[in-house]
Amino acid sequence: MHVLLAQLAPRRGDLAANWDRLATVVRTHSADLHVFPELFLFGYAPGDQVHRVALVKGDPTVSALTALAKERGAGILVGSPWKSEDRPGEVHNAAVLAGADGSLQVQVKRYLPNFGPFEEATIYTPTDTSTPLAFGAHRLGVQICYDAYFPEVSRELALQAAVLLVILSAAPVTSKGLFEKVLPARAVENACPVVYVNRVGVEDGIVFGGGSQAWDSRGEPLPTESLPLAGGAKEERLDRVEIDLEEVPRWRPFRPVLRDVAHRTPTRARGPVGHRPD
Repeated sequence: MHVLLAQLAPRRGDLAANWDRLATVVRTHSADLHVFPELFLFGYAPGDQVHRVALVKGDPTVSALTALAKERGAGILVGSPWKSEDRPGEVHNAAVLAGADGSLQVQVKRYLPNFGPFEEATIYTPTDTSTPLAFGAHRLGVQICYDAYFPEVSRELALQAAVLLVILSAAPVTSKGLFEKVLPARAVENACPVVYVNRVGVEDGIVFGGGSQAWDSRGEPLPTESLPLAGGAKEERLDRVEIDLEEVPRWRPFRPVLRDVAHRTPTRARGPVGHRPD
């Protein structure tokens, strides 16, 4: 499959401008899956507007997103505030996946940074669970930024038959080197390729670090194809990477980490390794 990594700088609080950029990228460049950064649709710090701008199923932006995915015959994965469906008045930091079949799936961020310049835990409600998102015959293990520092999240997703781990991020430049160490380890630990898309630009004095990349099941960087980006800032870029999802079942017998850990964790009860959704 071909995955487009959209390393862009959203405009804070400007849904119309950010949506236009997303739609332009998706319509201009073909890919099986287009991935945009954490909280891309509204910017990282929407402030006291977050309850007003948070998305929910059925609103016009969500309907436009699923329509665009269906129009292009491709998946679109993007970060946005998302209204809680369980407790009115609460908002999640979420990754929203629109499928080529018109479907919509959501994964909420599990670990919210609340240190240094970050105050996510004062704004968003986290989740305690991660469930792979269906993508055709396969499953994607979607995480958001800080989640990647907790190896049990990736392991839980891999044990539920995810064959690709995708991390949406809004990480500062000071964390770039840490992600470059952590993410190849997640690939090796789970014998599973990893895609990382991080935003760039500046908000509230935070300089976001980019560094979007993909790694194969061995933790080796995958080659990317640079795509043209009209009017983009210097650090913005679009890259397309080819990922062989059939590599996972071929490679795992040689590095059987999931086989050797499956019987030691209750996660196994959620579905056998290698299961694919109908």
